[in-house]
Amino acid sequence: MIAGKWRDRCVAAAALTGIWMLLWGSVTWLTLIGGLIIAVIVLAVFPLPPVTYAGRVHPLGVLQFAVRFAADLVVSSVQVAILAFRPGRVPRSAVIAVPLRVPSDLGLTLTGEALSLVPGSLIVEADRETGVLYVHVLNVVDTADAERFRRQVLALEHRIVHAFGSATERRAYHEETPAMTSSIKAPT
Repeated sequence: MIAGKWRDRCVAAAALTGIWMLLWGSVTWLTLIGGLIIAVIVLAVFPLPPVTYAGRVHPLGVLQFAVRFAADLVVSSVQVAILAFRPGRVPRSAVIAVPLRVPSDLGLTLTGEALSLVPGSLIVEADRETGVLYVHVLNVVDTADAERFRRQVLALEHRIVHAFGSATERRAYHEETPAMTSSIKAPT
């Protein structure tokens, strides 16, 4: 346990030192030593919370996630561009609650980040205790659109769990799907 804690601190110190050197734009002994000193001070004053990761990286899952994510970026960018330049009609939007099937901290974070990077959707809130993401989505007209988007988020979560999840998370994902209640908030 203690060896893992020191390993995590060393990795964090190395990352902070690398960022420091990138910010200075030079690789010299002075920036390296200065970065290490700053990193140690920052980690001592602002200790990082413990992050547990019981999973492992699955290369085929990562490849599938990356390919589909790139395709989603292109398709969503085109859809948002069409909405932006379409004269007359103002697109409707909604905030949709999506309960994740495997609400681990890492899964919640990765799913939220991936959703926020895709144009047309933005995380409004992530409820860590219940594992629910509240997502603002463009061009939602009715309940069928909301359910379609909810299924897309769960498919994204599945790809993330398949790419980065532990064996337990991967098994849990394939168990019973949580009840999907219609939870669209105030379309605008």
